[in-house]
Amino acid sequence: MLESIDTVAGWLPLLSSTLDRHQAEINALNVFPIPDGDTGTNMALTVSAGVEAVQALPPDASQDVITATFAQATLAGARGNSGVILAEYLRAFLTALGTDASAGNLASALHAAADAAYACVGEPMEGTILSVARAAAVNAQTVVAGHSSVELADLVLSVIAAAAEALNNTPTQLPALARAGVVDAGGRGLVVTLESLGEFVTGTRLDEVPATLATPHIDDCSMTDVAFEVMYRLEAAADRIDEMRRLLMQKGDSVVIAGTEPLWSVHVHTDDVGAVIEAGLAVGRPLDIQVNDLRTVVAPAQRFVVTAMESGNATGVKRSARGLVAVAHGPGMREVLESAEVQVVMAKGRIAPSAAELRSAMESTGCAEIVVLPSSSAIRAAAELAADAVREAGVTVAVIPTRSIVQTLAAVAVHDPAMRFADDVVAMTSAATATHYGGVSISTRDAMTTAGRCGVGDVLGIIEGDVVEIGQSIDQVAYQLLTRMLAAGGELVTVIRGSDAQPDTAAEVLNRLRREHPGIEIVQYDGGQPLWPLIVGVE
Repeated sequence: MLESIDTVAGWLPLLSSTLDRHQAEINALNVFPIPDGDTGTNMALTVSAGVEAVQALPPDASQDVITATFAQATLAGARGNSGVILAEYLRAFLTALGTDASAGNLASALHAAADAAYACVGEPMEGTILSVARAAAVNAQTVVAGHSSVELADLVLSVIAAAAEALNNTPTQLPALARAGVVDAGGRGLVVTLESLGEFVTGTRLDEVPATLATPHIDDCSMTDVAFEVMYRLEAAADRIDEMRRLLMQKGDSVVIAGTEPLWSVHVHTDDVGAVIEAGLAVGRPLDIQVNDLRTVVAPAQRFVVTAMESGNATGVKRSARGLVAVAHGPGMREVLESAEVQVVMAKGRIAPSAAELRSAMESTGCAEIVVLPSSSAIRAAAELAADAVREAGVTVAVIPTRSIVQTLAAVAVHDPAMRFADDVVAMTSAATATHYGGVSISTRDAMTTAGRCGVGDVLGIIEGDVVEIGQSIDQVAYQLLTRMLAAGGELVTVIRGSDAQPDTAAEVLNRLRREHPGIEIVQYDGGQPLWPLIVGVE
């Protein structure tokens, strides 16, 4: 056993291999009956990027160099929200640990890591990886404070036990986990991380008990609908920004504050516009206030880019000093977006692009203004991280939180480089928000969903994260799904076929919808995405 940790170089490869070994288990905890859970994969790839960078260093590299290199590489290679949080957690942990980490120093490092994890999340939520991180830190500090001398191995084992207990409690903190019968996937990844530290310190692999995966009950909650998007510049001192962020998170969601003293860019979705502006007045001076009604549907005449994309080219679309960067999951969508002169970053199956890949795409545009469209909520954190790095070079970047490729297409359709940047971002955000998204996929395990029990091979109809239809035929489920989505009205239906779909998949369904809804316009693409035979959108 080690009495102190005088180097982390030996632990990092072990951490990487341990996360690799637990990838499938952690992925399975994502509460969904189709194989798009990627928390374990994202965490493993994030750490792997850091380890590869460290292994390329000279053998005599100092501890400070190893830590800085690992931190920089994991942040650049971070994939998904879980990867970003883990990268920030490890950066703070290793920085605070330094050299010759005794039990006391280890406790301090765990506390710093937990603080960093909470700080990097705009709206921290208990019942997640954050709760596990905090429980580990509190346990370490309690043990050190209660003993005049504590062995490092004993402390690490105590911390692991506390983290595991906190993980088991996550379903009591998040109703969605309780309904699904699972613990938090990111929290499990952090327990695995601490278990690898325990193995490094004790020299013995611990008895690893996989997190229990009950038959899931799927009841994902979509983001809260709000009425307005408020954006403004804010003149304020840097020491008031944390207060500002707290105020805004009480008034809405999608809170983003970026910039440097004295000028900041503020963005929030809210139902109380006045309160958001008053929050700015409380800490500084709001400028160029803009309010956008997120409930406004974009007129069909504004969809000029869709028309260009349907014809297979981008006639009339000219490159400007403003660039668009978007994520696509299939070669067909890549071709469609590139025809509209969008810089495309490809996701590879379930593997999200890293922050480094997104940053490279932003930089390759050579533009002074960039709009980023992640096409998935799981990619947004990496996109924000990459955007922060690009902003340091003086580039203006906005990340529009599109949660599906159909929302990205809607945003691209109304992009107008002749507009002011803020106005263009507002129009694109409004178009994306006005697009309801769904899809048809195939279940790979038994689960209890809000639409009833599904089995392996069943066809699932999903609207914005919620299973609403179960059947045996893709066409049957697609018709029921689109009928649901059109019940509230709609003018444009977008259908994107995946790699598992046949050329005539949903053809008769769409003909039937044309007869039943003669006023709608239907646009079809062969997207080539995996996992989803059909992705649909209704504006």
